[in-house]
Amino acid sequence: MIGIGAWKQRMPPRDEALPGREQALLPTRTHHVLGRSLLVADHPGMARIWFGMGCFWGAEHTFWNLPGVVSTAAGYAGGYTPNPSYREVCGGMTGHAEVVQVIYDPARTSLDELLKVFWESHDPTQGMRQGNDVGTQYRSAIYAADVTQLAAAEASARRYLVALEHAGLEGITTEIALAGPFYYAEDEHQQYLSKHPDGYCGLGGTGVSCPVGLAPKS
Repeated sequence: MIGIGAWKQRMPPRDEALPGREQALLPTRTHHVLGRSLLVADHPGMARIWFGMGCFWGAEHTFWNLPGVVSTAAGYAGGYTPNPSYREVCGGMTGHAEVVQVIYDPARTSLDELLKVFWESHDPTQGMRQGNDVGTQYRSAIYAADVTQLAAAEASARRYLVALEHAGLEGITTEIALAGPFYYAEDEHQQYLSKHPDGYCGLGGTGVSCPVGLAPKS
């Protein structure tokens, strides 16, 4: 049920989105935990995908220590405004979700394993919110780098939906799409929970396990 703040739970029309800016904001530091570049171009041969799971502080923390993950970065995707700021995204008029960019080595981990962590680490049934974090920027989302990733994400959603339904939970509201532009968040948001171990993390899963590599069963 949509109540107070309902306007923040609706995507803004494209023609009403904030204009943004031409200048791209690129990270100026290496990864606070892994010591590596946050830029995809600096990791040739690696794969990447983008996950929205609510506040990107907790989402990034979920992935950076997983086996096979080379680098992570907080940022914005799925919206209209070019090169938005954190304040603009939180205002609800850019259309972006807060996301984590995951750069990973396909020889050391599988996309299915990353998707399993994604589904189990948040609640993908809540629409434009995640717990007490309300707004379009907190929506659940998977932005795929190519059609192969897209198909894998859609298949994993079907599998997890069966598991959720068996547990008596509502349907998945996760946005699954090919990735558009990804915009890096400001330096202070990168690896935030490593720099501030007692910082806010609003992530919470459903408690339902996600099957990996299995066909959905009714």
